[in-house]
Amino acid sequence: MNKADVHGYDHRENIRLQDQASTLVELLHADTFYPAGSRVLEAGCGVGAQTVTLAGNSPDARITSVDISGASVAEARRRVESAGFTNVQFEQADIFNIPYGPDAFDHIFVCFVLEHLSRPVEALQLLKTHLKPGGTITVIEGDHGSAYFHPDSEAAHQTIQSQVELQRRAGGNAMVGRELYPLLRSAGYGAIRVSPRMVYVDSSRPGLVEGFTKKTFTAMIEGVRESAIRAEIIEPQVFESGIRDLYRTTEPDFFQGHWKQMIAEHDA
Repeated sequence: MNKADVHGYDHRENIRLQDQASTLVELLHADTFYPAGSRVLEAGCGVGAQTVTLAGNSPDARITSVDISGASVAEARRRVESAGFTNVQFEQADIFNIPYGPDAFDHIFVCFVLEHLSRPVEALQLLKTHLKPGGTITVIEGDHGSAYFHPDSEAAHQTIQSQVELQRRAGGNAMVGRELYPLLRSAGYGAIRVSPRMVYVDSSRPGLVEGFTKKTFTAMIEGVRESAIRAEIIEPQVFESGIRDLYRTTEPDFFQGHWKQMIAEHDA
């Protein structure tokens, strides 16, 4: 699997992913349901941050969740079992070499995976071979280049851009959300529907202030500090100033906004 892993799989990152999933569950999954008896492939389940929601939203669907990392699969299995769900089976597998035959699934779900891949179109093409005629694929990706905030801060923008640049150098794309429509078209999908989802946070939304601005987005940017400075993408003092300014957006009368994008494909 050709994967650009900037975020990593350590304990701190696992906690951040869970905070992200629980904070954005309504935004991303309010309309994610699968019919009883349908077979669903979650490609790139990671540590199961989204799997728990999938299992809970569609308790009578049969979900298969795969990831290239054995450690992540083990954590995902533990998380789903702890939540009491029994409709998910797990397997360690490369998204470019999934061990299932043609037309094996009614639906495919991909969330925050393409941003890490240097060959996203190829991944989508290969996934399509496992999708039954008339099936659907749902792809959810972020766009880290879409952040805006008040008060504005050039240092904060540079700090965010250092994460974007690190991912680019590793072969990924932190701004892939804006490219989902052409990527799916290039991979041969039809009837593509794009649904932009905005994350807007101000002090009147304390849950999002804590769960998203602090524990999800800013924590993600903070996590690349050493790598970005070591790669000489950004000066240490600029990075630190940018992080301070991102936290400042959580104070009263300030705000922070981001765009997420969700694609649902219906193959007639």
